Amino acid sequence: MSGLSVLFVGGTGIISAECARRAVAVGHEVTVLNRGHSQLRPVPEGIEVLVADIRDPDGTSAVLAGRDFDVVCDFVAFTPEHVTADIERFGGRLRQYVFVSSASAYQKPVGRLPIVESTPLRNPYWQYSRDKIACEDLLVGAYRDDGFPATIVRPSHTYDRTSVPLTGGWATVERMRRGLPVVVHGDGTSRWHLTHSADFAHGLVGLLGHPQAIGEAFHITGEEALTWDQIYRELAVAAGNPDPELVHVASDAIARTVPEWGPGLVGDKAHTVIFDNTKIRSVVPDYVARVAFSAGAREIVAWHDADPSRRAVDPRADEATEALLRRFG
Repeated sequence: MSGLSVLFVGGTGIISAECARRAVAVGHEVTVLNRGHSQLRPVPEGIEVLVADIRDPDGTSAVLAGRDFDVVCDFVAFTPEHVTADIERFGGRLRQYVFVSSASAYQKPVGRLPIVESTPLRNPYWQYSRDKIACEDLLVGAYRDDGFPATIVRPSHTYDRTSVPLTGGWATVERMRRGLPVVVHGDGTSRWHLTHSADFAHGLVGLLGHPQAIGEAFHITGEEALTWDQIYRELAVAAGNPDPELVHVASDAIARTVPEWGPGLVGDKAHTVIFDNTKIRSVVPDYVARVAFSAGAREIVAWHDADPSRRAVDPRADEATEALLRRFG
């Protein structure tokens, strides 16, 4: 559906920047609201920018004074308090509110594959996921009790050229490029869906203004179910090393040794996930994930190689890898 007035709260993140770009390309009147700090993903021409911190009620009210939108999509709501503020701010002033949740909210470990939208939501390992579940619960109640026109969207590990979807980030790619060993959780055979931001944007923008999306939840994911060994090797090949040294370490052991990696690993990446995208295609019939990760990996490495400053290595990630190798390698 074209010709909608759309507000993206965010608009410069890995997911939201591409969604804003696609929304204006298909004919929507797009406004983004953010703090104006990000230079990594410039806002495309044709998009209005409102500068405010969504956590500042007075500042946000000032820039939104007298403004109504057909659709509001919040990419930076992480807690029930954030969603409650959105309901109070936008209730009665829009046709659709889109909450960007997370596929990490699905039960871990998953009881049945493939994952569909009715798969239970439960993640005892990761607070981020539990907060997203609480946000979803609040929105389901607001729709049921008051008719608040919510749509819930669950991305699964969406990336763009600026982001490296590996534990350790770019430091891990540099290690593989230099022929150094890297740590892969588990035995490397659990399967995972990576989604290019352009593919995710195709699905999300197709839901904007769609009456069948109101009161519903959708995940939007890539189609490839790659093993983690395959994911590491694709990035290694793109970086010029066709035969990286992958050292397998149990996920629980990694979490104990490097606690900051634990929640996202044990609470998400350590578990095989296979998603069924039937529901998003039932509303957005032309949705298909077009970007294979082999192409996405080359895009990531090319972007980092284009500017030496982008290849800065986080020494903490390198130190954590060395600590794991000393103990388990």
